[in-house]
Amino acid sequence: MAALSFPAELLVQAQGQGLAIKLAIFDVDGVLTDGRIYIGGAGEDVKAFSTLDGHGLKLLQAGGITPVIITGRDSPGVRRRVADLGLTHAVHGAKDKLAAATPLLAEFGIGWGEVAAIGDDWPDLPLMSRAGFAAAPPGAHAEVRAVAHYVTQAPAGYGAAREFCDLLLMAAGRYAGLLAAHHDTLDSTSTGGKA
Repeated sequence: MAALSFPAELLVQAQGQGLAIKLAIFDVDGVLTDGRIYIGGAGEDVKAFSTLDGHGLKLLQAGGITPVIITGRDSPGVRRRVADLGLTHAVHGAKDKLAAATPLLAEFGIGWGEVAAIGDDWPDLPLMSRAGFAAAPPGAHAEVRAVAHYVTQAPAGYGAAREFCDLLLMAAGRYAGLLAAHHDTLDSTSTGGKA
């Protein structure tokens, strides 16, 4: 039995617009990170990522929902994190996130009702306003929180993305099975281990 729970009406909403969620879009700065950008002495961006969020992205993949990163910035740190997590769909340096997402939906043969999105600022609004389910961290801009179906309890960079992943998996009926598998084994054939 899972210790985590969400209200039944939220779980229904997180199933999308009468369709199963098949793809989940994540912003990076302000969702997978706390939104602050550290610039090192050599001008490089330095970002901190949560292992909770990373494991959530891996669980989402294992649960049959494809995670997609669409970020307005391009940095070696984000590229490294995406590679470390084994994510195969990422768009870096997207000036227009809707234009970046549209070919992905075509590639997967899905509509916006089968997409979930989490973002924190105005560039994320075109995705969130079209998605079957949209979420935002509590520190997101007011206009973004206003279009979100759900505002996470956890802050950005500290488990907000994991909470979003858990919610989507629970709504899809896959959370309990993934949790049970983790009670059984954490070997290399599972989604176990640190993310």
